[in-house]
Formats: sequence, structure tokens, C-alpha cells
Amino acid sequence: MFTGLVETVGVVKSIVRRGEDRLGLTVSAPFEDTQIGDSISVSGVCVTVTDVGRNEFGVFVSSETFRRSKFGALRVGDRLNLERALKVGDRLGGHIVQGHVDEVGRVASLQGKGEEAMLSVEHSGRWDGLVVEKGSVCVDGVSLTVADCGIGSFNVAVIPYTLERTALGGLKVGDRVNLEFDVLAKYILKCLQSYLPEGIAGSLKGKITVEFLKEHGFL
Repeated sequence: MFTGLVETVGVVKSIVRRGEDRLGLTVSAPFEDTQIGDSISVSGVCVTVTDVGRNEFGVFVSSETFRRSKFGALRVGDRLNLERALKVGDRLGGHIVQGHVDEVGRVASLQGKGEEAMLSVEHSGRWDGLVVEKGSVCVDGVSLTVADCGIGSFNVAVIPYTLERTALGGLKVGDRVNLEFDVLAKYILKCLQSYLPEGIAGSLKGKITVEFLKEHGFL
């Protein structure tokens, strides 16, 4: 488990294709205590360390991860946000992040890089019900707070520190980003839907409101 607070930025050193939808990555990183079997969030994807070298580590990317994430488009030299798994007692400075990418979004805009930048991301719209104003979303492994959201899109404010210390600062319009939506919201929505009359659950598409809950006896 992770919290979406990037520790450092690594760089792709090598990519080895293993069939059509699998690959091995070697990533440079200044971690001194990395061991084989460790879990590391690499731009929002939880992967297991399979090899360790001096200031670098290797991971295997499965077919599922390949399909769900932007890893199929990685190139040598690409910058990656890195975070090691939480230890018991660590602060949850961001939000609960599993490293299980839901889908790949697209940068619609990144405006203003002074005191604050506003990053706009487009996605399929399948996850609209899990994106709420002032809620949390994970973009390329970075925990961010939703400023506002619409159908198939959301905006997040990014402070200068985050732009400087993560790979988000290098994003351009059209770039692909790994997205993970709030796992707690997923479970809450799933539980609510199981108690709703047949037909209503499938037609909600993000329309669960306080008024809706009152009308159906939840409040």
C-alpha cells in the first residue's frame, strides 16, 4: 500500500520486451536498501522488484499491468515517480493508494506554473461516480485533490513543490497518465448498489447524492 507521496524520480534505463504484452524494466533510483521482493509504486503502478543493482532496480510488468497502464508506451530515458511501500507507523500524508491502475487518462491542459498549476485530465467517464470535488485521485502515482470535475474529466491543483519534485512537471498536453480512483469510494459505491432496487444501480452513473440517499431510506 502507498500514500501517493513521491519519494524520488527515477529514469528508465532499459526495456526488455517479453512477448507482445509483457516487459522487464530497469529503473535508476537512489534507494540503498531495496531488496528483491519489495513493492514499489512506479508512476502509480505497484510492481515487485526482481533484480537489484547499484542505484537501480529491475521489475517485471505483467500482461494485465501492460494493458491497464501506460507502460506499453515507455521509452528509455522517461522519468518515473517512485514511492516505496508504506511501513506500519508511517504517516498517511496523501490517501490510500494501492498501485492498481484503473485506466490511462490524457492530459487536456496544464496551465500556470508559478504559485500553482491547474492540471486537467480526461478519462473514459466510467469512473465519474468516484470523482468528487475535494476528493482524492492518484495521477501517475501522485496523490492529488480534485478541484472540480465534469463528465469524463477532472481538474487538480498542483503546487510548485510537486511540479519540481515529481515527473508531473514535465507533462504536456496529450501525454498519457496512469489513473487510480479512490478505493474507499469504490467499496462504498459497491455496497450501496447491492441494496438498491434492480435497474437503479446500473443507471446511477455517478448520480448518488444526499437527496437520492434520503429518498431511498439511507439517511
